[in-house]
Amino acid sequence: MVFRLTSNPDLLPPPSCAEPDGLIAVGGDLSPRRLVVAYLNGFFPWYGFHEEDEILWWCPQERFVIFPDEIHISHTMRQLLRRDTYTVTMNKAFDRVIKACSEADGRKAHEGAWLGDDMIKAYTTMHRMRMARSVEVWNKACDLVGGLYGLKIGRCGMFFGESMFSREPNASKLALIRLAQEMQGGRGVIDCQFETPHLKSMGGRTIPYDEYMRIMRES
Repeated sequence: MVFRLTSNPDLLPPPSCAEPDGLIAVGGDLSPRRLVVAYLNGFFPWYGFHEEDEILWWCPQERFVIFPDEIHISHTMRQLLRRDTYTVTMNKAFDRVIKACSEADGRKAHEGAWLGDDMIKAYTTMHRMRMARSVEVWNKACDLVGGLYGLKIGRCGMFFGESMFSREPNASKLALIRLAQEMQGGRGVIDCQFETPHLKSMGGRTIPYDEYMRIMRES
């Protein structure tokens, strides 16, 4: 069942009513309050801005996550880490990272593109409020060649991953490894939202929504 959100950002439909693909609601806005409430209840916005007139909200009942202590670092990546070919930083160039995520491989012009101007503005506002964070990968020439961004809300130990990009081979993997290493020893997980072969190869796995929420509450 798909619900229409009201003007009250604190009111959300029951997560168990989500469609099999995770779609649960339409409408609303991308205000900081609504985003915080949504993410802390397992909801997130995702919609093709070329095709959709309204925001679509998702709450998959099977969540694809990476437990930081389970991050898979391949032999190739271990070699790359030892070479010091790249420098990895955190929260040094959020605006550049989110812009690069939107434009990588011509994404913004493609059908189904979701990281449009409204989303960029919303998450940039969240960054200004210290609730959105980035990881940056720089080469020896100090060029930004990879990175990722997502939300880290308050004391919640979860990292709600949104997007990543690479301009050089394995750069986004380096960003993800650095993020996981920063989170190791805690109780939170990296929420990947949807399964991809790339993220599965890095150690991602599926857990039920109830377990996901339990981890969030305990982190």
